[in-house]
Amino acid sequence: MTHPPVPGLFPAAADRRRSEALLAAALDGLDRRIAAGPVAPTLDMSRFREELAEVDFAAPRALDALLPWVIESLERGVTQITHPRYFGLFNPAPTFPAQCADRIVAAFNPQLASATTSPAAVAMEAHVIRAVAARAGLPADAGGHFTSGGAEANATALTCALTVASPDFARLGARCFDGPPVFYISREAHLAWIKIAHQAGIGREAVRLVRTDGQGRLHAPSLADAIATDRAQGAVPFMVAATAGTTAAGMIDPLPDCAAIARDHGLWLHVDAAWGGAAIASPQRRGVLAGLELADSVTIDAHKWFATTMGCGMFLTRRPAVLSAAFQVSTGYMPSNSVSVDPYVNSIQWSRRFLGLRLFLALAAAGWDGYAAHVERAIGLAGLLARRLGSLGWRVANDSPLAVLCLEPPEGSADPATIVRRVLAAGTAWISVAMFEGRPVIRTCVTHGATAVEDVEKLVGALEAAR
Repeated sequence: MTHPPVPGLFPAAADRRRSEALLAAALDGLDRRIAAGPVAPTLDMSRFREELAEVDFAAPRALDALLPWVIESLERGVTQITHPRYFGLFNPAPTFPAQCADRIVAAFNPQLASATTSPAAVAMEAHVIRAVAARAGLPADAGGHFTSGGAEANATALTCALTVASPDFARLGARCFDGPPVFYISREAHLAWIKIAHQAGIGREAVRLVRTDGQGRLHAPSLADAIATDRAQGAVPFMVAATAGTTAAGMIDPLPDCAAIARDHGLWLHVDAAWGGAAIASPQRRGVLAGLELADSVTIDAHKWFATTMGCGMFLTRRPAVLSAAFQVSTGYMPSNSVSVDPYVNSIQWSRRFLGLRLFLALAAAGWDGYAAHVERAIGLAGLLARRLGSLGWRVANDSPLAVLCLEPPEGSADPATIVRRVLAAGTAWISVAMFEGRPVIRTCVTHGATAVEDVEKLVGALEAAR
């Protein structure tokens, strides 16, 4: 009696080669098709839901038919962040080396919980982490790991900070503190921190939103006052989380001041540089991140300005021993339990994909100089956009040294929300509405590594036509 594999899941070699060829043909020219089409979704969702309902999983369907259907659905059914006129959030078109990495990882599917089972993959990730940490100015013995994104990296920082704040936290949780534990972010910081506090069990009220300086940066004197007030009222401050590249406006908190205040009060300093951290690649721009090297921990998302595929964050720390103190476990079914190399005893995740190959291949293929040019290119194009619109009476509300512009239209124009709605409806480009210092603005960010001057000019034309 034989037990053949299920053909729909593990097809014969000839069938697999045919499907791979069909997939390659369907994806061939996708970048050109996306660039020639609208940025916003155009899919008829009513019809799509009907088609989707027909895929009821009751009977097998031919993969050769499913693949082109999925690709066509995505071509018309998602915002095209790989479009050169996607001037949206921090989700860029991925580099080609990162795409190659995903294909390789899918073929091997290594499990990176343990260095015993995946020694080469774990070593490659650690190599990249050390290189990025060194570039950020952290000491030679700094450590860290790849994460699913910035939220996981920031959650790791909070867990480390609580673990350092009390040796009993790992055992007792928030019950170990004499008062409610609290930490500090600016009101312009990413509000994933609210969810992180909830998940950590210290409650959403543990997040202290510090006022800004009128330009989207944390106001350092207010931070010092808030810490002093909380201590006087019986709370237990344990962390300052500064932001290097706010989501709405690309602003950088005063990192040296935040470091000094955290040091004076004995608090963990974390810097959420999920997007702006890529400025470490550029010697010309590194100065805007002065103070980053003073942090206890740093978040940088490789899937943002480093342009890997999605789901590739990094947590860096000058105090790697805290990771094992926070996440160490021991079980007989794991092949090893080394706090120095095994990711599962140093991170939130257990089973984990080989994420780091995406950045490894990209950094190796382009070098730091290549990434410096990538960052400078985006900043240069943002500057061009600011000058072109400035000559037409538009105002840039923020003063970011990076590649985000918060735009206000000339007097007498439609409001920002209306202008954005008109631009999206035209399909020429993708932009968004954001709030900056309490007022609505039009947010644009250069995210695509192949965005060209003509794309900037088309955005200018679209904004002018929409106002």
